[in-house]
Amino acid sequence: MSVDPFDLLREAREARARAVMATVIGASGSTPQRVGARMVLCALDGKERFAGTVGGGAIENVIFAAMRETLADGKPRRVQRDLGKDLGMCCGGRMDVLVDAIEYSPRLLLFGAGHVAKPLASFSADLGFEVHVIDERAELNNEERFPKSTRHLCTITEAAERIEAASSDWVIIVTHDHGIDEEALEVFGARPHQYVGMIGSQRKVYQVLRRLALRDAVPPLEQVYAPIGLDLGAVSPEEIAVSIAAELVAIRHGKVASHMRVMDDPKLEKVLSGQLSP
Repeated sequence: MSVDPFDLLREAREARARAVMATVIGASGSTPQRVGARMVLCALDGKERFAGTVGGGAIENVIFAAMRETLADGKPRRVQRDLGKDLGMCCGGRMDVLVDAIEYSPRLLLFGAGHVAKPLASFSADLGFEVHVIDERAELNNEERFPKSTRHLCTITEAAERIEAASSDWVIIVTHDHGIDEEALEVFGARPHQYVGMIGSQRKVYQVLRRLALRDAVPPLEQVYAPIGLDLGAVSPEEIAVSIAAELVAIRHGKVASHMRVMDDPKLEKVLSGQLSP
């Protein structure tokens, strides 16, 4: 049974997997498919899946190749071919096909529902993130405070069981308790992600990382940003939220910015190894 391209797109979205759609935007003469025909390609559970067709034969092989390239780099492509002259197909017409990546809103897992989390959730939603607030305190983690977010009234352990890991996730840790921050960094820092940020002073960050090192539980530090945010001199919860949101924007667009993270500090290695006190 053939799969509808849009059904496959829904599967890809649920799995937070990038998908690529090829659409026939121009056709003249004798062609195997007309304008509007679509084909979808994605990778689910490590396997390539596709649905729909843009014609079959040599033209579809060319388009498949373009779709695989777009699946890898996210860049749109346009395929224009004379089916007879270019591909030796008996149809003899011309086809113009647009290949484009289907991107979904990145999911932001926001741990904490306090003073910083409230404005940050709003800013992040306006920046295009799908915000999920994780905090077991119902008096804070409610619709009135987080109208643009999906809310999870649960612990870190419960969140790890309920929320399926995705390499496209962005993780922000701004809870009310250092112990919860540490647990969230250990559990969710070890999962696939794009970014993990944790609030706190440099001393707190060093202490947390040292304790994780003693348990051999330090997450990969390349994508960890702690202390979180850009160095804007922020003081109020709203200003701190702005500095964090600005960091997300800078990282998303690959721009150099004044991050407060200590991961590039030469003394971090000595702290982790116990040669230097946090």
